Amino acid sequence: MAEHTPLVVVMGVSGSGKSTIGKHLADRLGVRFVDGDDLHPAANIRKMAAGHPLTDADRWPWLARIGRALTEAEDTGLVIACSALKRAYRDAILAEEPRAVFLHLVARRDVIADRLSHRGGHFMPTSLLDSQLATLEPLAPDEPGREIDVGRDVAAVVDDAMAALPALAARR
Repeated sequence: MAEHTPLVVVMGVSGSGKSTIGKHLADRLGVRFVDGDDLHPAANIRKMAAGHPLTDADRWPWLARIGRALTEAEDTGLVIACSALKRAYRDAILAEEPRAVFLHLVARRDVIADRLSHRGGHFMPTSLLDSQLATLEPLAPDEPGREIDVGRDVAAVVDDAMAALPALAARR
C-alpha cells in the first residue's frame, strides 16, 4: 500500500455538493472518483425516490461497499462521495479502510435547499433534507476529517480541500 495515496470520503447532506466537489478534487489529485450513490442497492434507491428515508439496516451493506471501494483503491487512491451522516457510519467505513479521511461539506440549510430544488434527475427529493439534517452528527475532534464551507465557488472549495488533506493524512 502506498502511504501517499489519498483515500477521501467527501461527506455531507444531499445537495451539499459531494459529487461536484468530489469530481474536481479527484481530478486535482489525479485519482478516480466514485459517487457512493452508485453503490446503493436498488432497493435503497427505490425507497429514497419514494420519499422514505433509509434506516440503519438499509445503510450497513452500502457503507461496507463504500469501505471496500476505498480498500480496493489503496494503491491508486480514491475520492468517494458518501453522505456519512452519523459517526457510526463513518466508523463502519473506517473499519473497512482505516486510512480514509473525511471532508464534510457544510452550508446553510437555505443554500442546500435551493440547490436541491434546482437539481434534476436525482432520486433524493428536497423533502428529505430536514431528515438528513436531523440525522447529521458533525465530525468529532478525534475523527480524521475537516469541515469545508461550500458557500463559495467550486475552485475555492477544492483549494480548501486540497489544503486540508496533508494534515489529515498525517493524522492517519
